[in-house]
Amino acid sequence: MSKYAAALLFVVLYAAGNALALGGTETGGAKPHKVEVSGKVRMVGNSPMTSLVISGDDREWYIEPKETEKLMPFQQQTVTVKAREYYYDRTFANGASAGRQYYLSNIVVIEPKR
Repeated sequence: MSKYAAALLFVVLYAAGNALALGGTETGGAKPHKVEVSGKVRMVGNSPMTSLVISGDDREWYIEPKETEKLMPFQQQTVTVKAREYYYDRTFANGASAGRQYYLSNIVVIEPKR
């Protein structure tokens, strides 16, 4: 085997190994159910991939993009909302769990607490 063929084989194997770490899957959790949530409204991520979240004591809830207008004025404030909660179980490409991501939809702001 020539040194060029060995180098090419190394590059191909290296790329294939790294490709396994990319990607992943999401599987749906329980059916959406009604909840009352309190927490601080925050923007997370980096532009252009930002998301609005409510950070509670024990978890974060991502806000559906169509619902962000309702909560945008309350950034960095603590609010209480009624909403429908659902989640996705995230999995890395190698099958390891990447955790659960919670979402809120049909949001009604009950009380902004300052």
